[in-house]
Amino acid sequence: MNAEYHAAIDRLKKQIGNLISQYECIKADNERMALELSTSKTQLNEYTTTIHELEQKVNTLQLAEAFKASGTDAQEAKQKVTKLIKEIDKCIALLNT
Repeated sequence: MNAEYHAAIDRLKKQIGNLISQYECIKADNERMALELSTSKTQLNEYTTTIHELEQKVNTLQLAEAFKASGTDAQEAKQKVTKLIKEIDKCIALLNT
């Protein structure tokens, strides 16, 4: 019986050792994935900021293109500016409500 107890204890020690080894591997994977997630979130924020900046540049360029005087007279440009001002006023009024 004594030998059986020793054998059972040895099996338990081996199983505990395997569990600890598996735990350490999973823990290392978890830390690696947490680092990857953090890096990905940082990149996402950077990309989002870049996209926002580029969208603003596109809008600015579109607005500049709309005001180019190539082939249009001053009266048309003045009408465009007046229309934009009215749209801005409407937006401000909506924001105030």
